[in-house]
Amino acid sequence: MAYDIQPTASHFIDGAYVEDTTGTPIPVICPVSEEEIARVYAATPAIIEKALAAAKRAQVAWAKMTGTERGRVLRKAADMIRERNHDLSVLETNDTGKPLQETLVADATSAADALEYFGGIAGSLTGEHVQLGEDFVYTRREALGVCVGIGAWNYPTQIAAWKGAPALACGNAMVFKPSETTPLCALKVAEILHEAGAPAGIYNVVQGMGEVGHALITDPRVAKVSLTGSVPTGRKVYAAAAEGIRHVTMELGGKSPLVIFDDANLEDAVGGAILGNFYSSGQVCSNGTRVFVQKGIKEAFLKRLSERLAHVKMGDPLDESVNFGPLVNAKQLEIVQGFIAKGVDEGARLVCGGEREGTRGYFLQPTVFADVTDTMTIAREEIFGPVLSVLDFEDEDEVLARANETDFGLAAGVFTNDLSRAHRMVAGFEAGTCYINTYNLAPVEAPFGGSKLSGVGRENSKNAVDHYSEMKSVYVAMTPVEAPF
Repeated sequence: MAYDIQPTASHFIDGAYVEDTTGTPIPVICPVSEEEIARVYAATPAIIEKALAAAKRAQVAWAKMTGTERGRVLRKAADMIRERNHDLSVLETNDTGKPLQETLVADATSAADALEYFGGIAGSLTGEHVQLGEDFVYTRREALGVCVGIGAWNYPTQIAAWKGAPALACGNAMVFKPSETTPLCALKVAEILHEAGAPAGIYNVVQGMGEVGHALITDPRVAKVSLTGSVPTGRKVYAAAAEGIRHVTMELGGKSPLVIFDDANLEDAVGGAILGNFYSSGQVCSNGTRVFVQKGIKEAFLKRLSERLAHVKMGDPLDESVNFGPLVNAKQLEIVQGFIAKGVDEGARLVCGGEREGTRGYFLQPTVFADVTDTMTIAREEIFGPVLSVLDFEDEDEVLARANETDFGLAAGVFTNDLSRAHRMVAGFEAGTCYINTYNLAPVEAPFGGSKLSGVGRENSKNAVDHYSEMKSVYVAMTPVEAPF
């Protein structure tokens, strides 16, 4: 792993890097070496004020530009990200520990996809005309103003763009706070956007922990808050934003079901379970961690899954042959180890994995439990690590009811060759993002988000536009006014 990734400064505000070392130090710990590889400082009140003031000032002129002009900036930034994909991917790997094999295709590239998509539709964000006899109404789609984005540590580059791209396309300004665990990548997104032509102050990045986020989301200048994070964090942010009746998008956690029927293509089903549990070392909010396998193929599924997990290669994530990285930090490793211990204690059968790998780095073996029941802790609570739970089932009605027996509702998936059954299942799933014969794909063209405790609103697609803009209705009278007196 590289050890010199220190950013120019901790914050990017008003088109330039800004430092204030009086803020709380935030060390960046390499998940492989467990050593400090960079350091930033949490935003002080002066830094927060500088960012919000810059965003408020810059947004007015940005909103007055045509959508096509704004879109041109976003599309140029997308091209620049693709040109710099390798360096951005190396930075992401250092920041998160994810293998370079993964970050080269899934992180900066998906950020570029978001900027390109919303840049492409920015010029088409219009209102409508409604004829009412001789009178008529027209609507204007208008920006909300200053938006605050709060990111998670598992996809820092992607999330910075998933929130920034629709916000900027609609004419808003953004103040983005990355997770304090992975503070580096969003700075590069801000730098590239400014270099691509975004006016100073339109996209700002400030570092910090919960108190910085609270200061941002409760400021009266802020019109919109978008969070990617855990349910406990989401409750706090939602409540704080509600105080000012702010627009809110919440993309929170999940305990998603992945249902595999006897007639499924076994190889595809195993591949889907791997994507839904072990990609990014299991640190994905939409993971299908409750894998319901129909009894007829349960043992065949477990056998083939174990065979394929034998091809996991851990090591230096910058080695492109490595396909499985460490967990993001020591705290997350401890949390996941605690869940594995509970799984064993509560009677689940440990099929493979479950142990820490090596003595340095936060590596944990991919872990598979079988004979899991619905009431076990590992089947109820979000683990956010490489732990897959296999639950048996017999028929469709039974498994659908059990799949929905959760407070979460982010994602769900089904593997079957019976397409009528597949569509019945996804119609019945209480989840915002569903998959048939695949899992965990998130193209920018499709809405992404959850139901129940997994969040409100949608990211990506044209749906995101409605969460970053509002419609103004204008009634135009072409006839004399009639009044009762």
